[in-house]
Amino acid sequence: MNQSDEMVERRRPTLWGLAVGIWGFLARPSAQLSLGLLLLTGFLAGILFWGGFNWGLEMTNNETFCRSCHEMDQNSYREYRTSVHDQNHAGVRATCPDCHVPHDWVHKMKRKIAASSEVFHHLTGEIDTREKFEAKRLDLARSVWQTMKETDSRECRNCHSFDSMDLARQTDRARVAHTDAETDGRTCIDCHKGIAHRLPAGMTEAERELNQSMPVGNRR
Repeated sequence: MNQSDEMVERRRPTLWGLAVGIWGFLARPSAQLSLGLLLLTGFLAGILFWGGFNWGLEMTNNETFCRSCHEMDQNSYREYRTSVHDQNHAGVRATCPDCHVPHDWVHKMKRKIAASSEVFHHLTGEIDTREKFEAKRLDLARSVWQTMKETDSRECRNCHSFDSMDLARQTDRARVAHTDAETDGRTCIDCHKGIAHRLPAGMTEAERELNQSMPVGNRR
């Protein structure tokens, strides 16, 4: 190797030298902190923020949190405790969030944002007595029914689906109903109202109006 080749070889950067050079660049003072330290701090802060955010989200997404409101504990939850979703022969429970909070992140966040209005109603005491709750029961039920029709009973389908049903093991009535429902494009809430909570007075007229505004088979 001649002298010229040796000089080129000495100038050729090695991987270690390249790494040292990059770190040296990042470690150069940038205002008061190095760029490398800023990046590392931002990365760790992002992890802590995201972990804390998801932890807080899950803390508000369980049965205990739902029951923390007097309105829910003394009304909806008591009715749920007598339903098949709470106690059944299989021992499989569907809790409040399972039925009322979407599982996927995007729709879950939309539901959490919408639920902020429920906090307002709680603070203003709109349904803080049994009498007030009964007076609003039809409006509350109708709101849930409409949401479930709009989403094609999305939360129900987390556990139930036509594809997974063994119709041969169902009663004649259930088999006919589910076959017709799948053919007609019906959704769970079209037939299964009052599964976990007591049906409100005046529901027949409310159901008729809802079906007229959102016909079976034409849901979004």
